[in-house]
Amino acid sequence: MRTDRLKLTTNLTRPLLALVAAFALTTLALLSTGVSPLEAYRLVLFGAFSTPVRLSDMIMLAAPLLLCAVGLSITFAGGLYNLGVEGQMIAGAIAAMVPLRLWPDWSPLLLWLLAGLSGAAGGAVWALLIGALRRYANVSEIFAGLGMNFLASGLALYMVLGPWRRQTSASLSGTDLLSRDLWLPTIDRLRLAPAAPVIALLALAVVWWALTKTRWGLEVRAVGLNPAAAGRLGVAAFRRMAETLAACGALAGIAGMLQVVAVHHALIPNISSGIGLLGLLVALLARADPRWLLPIAVAFASFTVGSIQLPLTLGIDSAIAGVLQGALVLFALVARARVR
Repeated sequence: MRTDRLKLTTNLTRPLLALVAAFALTTLALLSTGVSPLEAYRLVLFGAFSTPVRLSDMIMLAAPLLLCAVGLSITFAGGLYNLGVEGQMIAGAIAAMVPLRLWPDWSPLLLWLLAGLSGAAGGAVWALLIGALRRYANVSEIFAGLGMNFLASGLALYMVLGPWRRQTSASLSGTDLLSRDLWLPTIDRLRLAPAAPVIALLALAVVWWALTKTRWGLEVRAVGLNPAAAGRLGVAAFRRMAETLAACGALAGIAGMLQVVAVHHALIPNISSGIGLLGLLVALLARADPRWLLPIAVAFASFTVGSIQLPLTLGIDSAIAGVLQGALVLFALVARARVR
């Protein structure tokens, strides 16, 4: 009984202390610029809910963010730190553009399905290249992922300025816009495509079920805890690692596809917009627990959208939301290490 109370107290105190420390650090940063922390927090925390348009923007950011975080929860369960999720999202966006450009006259529903499959395949293949580098060249997935991110960014820039450049002239603003018929349906006067959050929530449910209710999930978690021991028990450790990378890459690729057909309606050089790396912060703060991914992803998306008003209202850079997000993850990891 006493041990259970101590464990419960620790579990409640640890995230609270991390939250207080994160806000304390962010408050010091705000005070150093001469800005009222209360006013800044009001905009960052509640600005995304101030108008229907901002709320829709928050949802459209939360959807690909959740997809990336859900994918990362799979690789974390398998003991892999997939820092290449940003590149996998970009690769998925590029792959999704292929059927949209090759067969623009086909049925939109069929093209959306093909774009989703192509995006998932592109992201999965990009992730498997990281697994191949780890397996056959003994390159850590961390360094391989970072390198593949740069390569994917370069490939997107090449496609925008080269083969898929605008008909008038090449432009860093992106390719020609897709035909209006190929845009995912959006709610009138808003920028909300309902299909995007539905896809993200379905992915969350499927991954939670796969990791917690199936033999495959049990084997993935066993490999994550001890690959050698799992191998001695008959688990194909490398195969499970490759499967987790492919699954994460596929979800990131679908996120990239949504950026193309639901947000930008074109391929732009910065198609990922840092969402993959932000998903990494979400997964770290949630400790890769699927139950916490949704609320944390929504909170991070709200911070990002709310902070956009800071330059106009208070004259400070919107990057303060990134300070808060990073501080939350940092102090949560510190608190976790202290308990260990």
